[in-house]
Amino acid sequence: MKISVLTVCWNSAATIRHTIDSFQAQDHSDKELVIIDGNSSDETLAIVRSYPQDQIRLISESDSGMYDALNKGLRLYTGDAVGVLNSDDCFHDHTVLSRISAELEQADIVHGDLDFVEDHLSKRVVRRWRAAPRPAKGFRTGWMPAHPTFYVRRKVAETVGTFDLRLKVASDYDWMLRAVELHGFKAVITDHVLVDMMVGGASTRSLGSYIGHNFEALQSRRQWLRSGPIDYALVAKPVRKLGQFFGIDGGSTVKQSRAE
Repeated sequence: MKISVLTVCWNSAATIRHTIDSFQAQDHSDKELVIIDGNSSDETLAIVRSYPQDQIRLISESDSGMYDALNKGLRLYTGDAVGVLNSDDCFHDHTVLSRISAELEQADIVHGDLDFVEDHLSKRVVRRWRAAPRPAKGFRTGWMPAHPTFYVRRKVAETVGTFDLRLKVASDYDWMLRAVELHGFKAVITDHVLVDMMVGGASTRSLGSYIGHNFEALQSRRQWLRSGPIDYALVAKPVRKLGQFFGIDGGSTVKQSRAE
């Protein structure tokens, strides 16, 4: 199974080496890294081009933000499955894509655990996201997978379609909601940490962005799940987040990143 990894970046010279190195280290050989750059003005492009290009595809042009760039990636990738690795994040170890490939032989969607780290040198974990099985009412309960661990077969990506550009910080939440709740695809959890994510992304760096993410997520639930003006998940999703700081399992909001 060929797995495509989409990485969106813009002026990511400080972090993108860690991201590419973690991709190159994967023991799953049938893979590609599609890097969608937003016309970086720092050393990002030089760093990307310094790597062997046989499994790396690079496009650099202006875009309208992270989700516009991801939509370009969805049009470009050539694999049997696809997922996203942010340009300031890393695969946890060299077995991640092999584990994903093995799970996708029997399922349409796979997701797993994620560690929030202070940086990629110390790897000091400041928060842990542990994947939980989908409850009976799914996203209505405040549950969600961690998007950087969320990989889907091509038929899922083609069915779900593009990221909604009207949503500024929660379009990945909306995309996963559509994949899980609307189409009946089989999803499984791999009991393994898949991604080390640096803290401080667009939806978590300030109280305003965090509130914005939660209300955009509510907007998505209202559109697709017919939730009311205020629903249970609006409270339950932030509550689930608290468990990540105390080692309690459960899903919650996760940052959006284009090396932002």
